[in-house]
Amino acid sequence: MTYSEAVEWLFIQSRAGAPRGLSRIRELMERLGHPEAALPTVHVLGTNGKGSVAAYLEAAFKAASVSFGVTTSPHLVDFRERIRTHLGLIAEAEVVHFVEWARGQPFIEPVAFFDLTTALAFAHFASVGASIMAVEAGVGGALDATNVLPRVQITVLTNIEADHLETLGGTLKTVAMDEAGAIRAGVPVVTAAEGVGLEVARWIAAERGAPLYVLSENDPIFDLSVQPSLRGQFQLQNARLAAAALRLLNYDEQTISRGLSTAIHPGRLQPLTILGTQVVLDGAHNPHAARALVREFAGFHLVFGAFPRKDYRSMLQTLLPRARSVRYCLAARGALTGNELILEFDAPYFVNPVDALEHAIQSAQHDGLPVLVTGSLYLVGEVLRLLEEQPLANLPPIKAV
Repeated sequence: MTYSEAVEWLFIQSRAGAPRGLSRIRELMERLGHPEAALPTVHVLGTNGKGSVAAYLEAAFKAASVSFGVTTSPHLVDFRERIRTHLGLIAEAEVVHFVEWARGQPFIEPVAFFDLTTALAFAHFASVGASIMAVEAGVGGALDATNVLPRVQITVLTNIEADHLETLGGTLKTVAMDEAGAIRAGVPVVTAAEGVGLEVARWIAAERGAPLYVLSENDPIFDLSVQPSLRGQFQLQNARLAAAALRLLNYDEQTISRGLSTAIHPGRLQPLTILGTQVVLDGAHNPHAARALVREFAGFHLVFGAFPRKDYRSMLQTLLPRARSVRYCLAARGALTGNELILEFDAPYFVNPVDALEHAIQSAQHDGLPVLVTGSLYLVGEVLRLLEEQPLANLPPIKAV
């Protein structure tokens, strides 16, 4: 089996219509000898900003020269981006070995992609001797595969917004119940949740005796001693949450500052320069993220692709007023098609997102505004992959700003 074949196999695994729950990941952990049992963890949950918080934590772990493991999702170009340690990305050979093992297991229930990926990550982290982990939840919290972890030291609940409604019960309150349902008894929680989300988090934290730290710029635990490395005003909130988590873990201020100032997280306000034009890639995929994103620009030329399960109408209602021109594209397999987008928001549609990008660059060269590519992290990843594998014939190699 090749690495690409192994990844392809992982992606087609599903729970076959079974309800969400922890039974599948528990069976995986049992069959693997419970690698998760020895892994102290920062559990990162919430609607937006999970990956950025994990990136700040990862940079701090590097600054402290400790052995660590980090999971984030989705990946942009290579599946291995989801599983990282102090030694780098997980090796292709280890992914292949795990898939060959999993294919031969007589699982009681069909195991899904995220269950398998989570199990692979925990087994890998244990094998390299990780002393601390930052683990990003997938969807929700209480019934997410990552909630199998027994040694959570800190819970980070970034925010709670109306996303994944079809999976998490249909209302903001049910989303909050699922997200905050991962709060552990006696384990400190740091959060930037507001409104209904914060009310639910307060109630669950109090019920479980978990100290709750709510984001406030006046609280020293959330202090920022340096300018965070990740771009955008919305990243200040993520940096404050990461700083608070690190302080609760007793990291020193120098390590915290180095972590906040050196974090790298591709696909979030990621700048490129193509033919002298600024191109910004951002994986905003829900209305809350779109509102935060649009505040960063006076105007832009928009390349947009999204998935039908997302509230793309509200996203476009936020983005279009500042867009000088618009192009739609296919974000990835299963994403919105031209017929679905053009019927509601009239604009050119491109199956190949790089064609849409090239078209937008031509417009941007007339007024100097940037091109913004957004709507989905899968779209950002597809653009990066296509530009890497098949550079446009009339464009020079892409370089970072």
